[in-house]
Amino acid sequence: MIEASTPTMLDRSEPAHCTVCCCTLANKILMVLFMVLLIFATLFGNLVTLAVVLGTKHFHTPQGYLKASLAVADLAVGIFVVPLSVYAEVYLMVADSAPEWTSYNSQSVSFHPCNIIGPIFAGCTFVSITTIFLLTIERSIAVLRPLHKDSVITRKRTTILIVLSWVGSFLLAVSPMVFSSEIALEYNSCSRMCNYALGSIGGEFPSQAWNILLLFPTFDFTLLGGTVVINIISLSSIRQHSKRRKTLAETDYQSTSNPSFSDIKAAKTIGTLTVAFTASFTPIAVFVVGNVLGNIWCNFSFFAFWILATNSCWNVIIYSVRDQKFRLCAHKLLMPSHRQNTTKT
Repeated sequence: MIEASTPTMLDRSEPAHCTVCCCTLANKILMVLFMVLLIFATLFGNLVTLAVVLGTKHFHTPQGYLKASLAVADLAVGIFVVPLSVYAEVYLMVADSAPEWTSYNSQSVSFHPCNIIGPIFAGCTFVSITTIFLLTIERSIAVLRPLHKDSVITRKRTTILIVLSWVGSFLLAVSPMVFSSEIALEYNSCSRMCNYALGSIGGEFPSQAWNILLLFPTFDFTLLGGTVVINIISLSSIRQHSKRRKTLAETDYQSTSNPSFSDIKAAKTIGTLTVAFTASFTPIAVFVVGNVLGNIWCNFSFFAFWILATNSCWNVIIYSVRDQKFRLCAHKLLMPSHRQNTTKT
């Protein structure tokens, strides 16, 4: 989301960057194919998630609402963010020149597509991080305080938190353009995405703009760090409960204060989701640090941003592997004829 100010694709004074993915025709074709496949995978996976969560009464829970919110954020990436990159790259291949708007940043023209796509990508990334944090909180309460789960975690409170996460995330996403005239959006020739960067102001990086852009990694790292810590606490508690459960089973005694098996399973699923998102976000973290130190890292920029984008299609895979009920509901949804034949038999 944050990129050092580098020449845009058709910078008049410098040639476009030749990244490892885009130097030859074969690499360009593979890159576009990857983007197109990512669009289909993101749309298919998250539409299935929404259909299962919204169409199955079992998933009409606070956890289900949060998963639906995460799926909507990922869908937006597949609908808006990636297709713009596909359009720009296909146009470049066919016409042997990129669209004119890629030559300028958002300060140079009255309307720039990145004015919309950039905040959408940033906002949806913030929503994803916030939602995973909320999912972790929800599961930690279910594991650590199972008797208070239903009274503390309600659908109404969860809905309010989801709305606040969307509003807050997109306010944060547009804050660089609102609070600083030195920050613009551009289609970056390294990442092949719309990124925040310095506008037409040259020279030393303005301190005000730098402080505003630092809000992004600060927000991300704080929530991700908190999410990891809470997951560690929850998983440690689950391990203790497992040992206690084994002891109780030997004495034929069970306590109602222990979390249910489904709550433990769901907590492990959210833990896996956290690991996947942290792994996909780590390259961006390294890239931001590199920018602070003055490195451009053009090739690494491409891989960092697109590794983050691929996270949008991983959720349904994790749910399918870790959650048997989700897997069964998705199977029934995708293969209704098989379900009817089974019923008749």
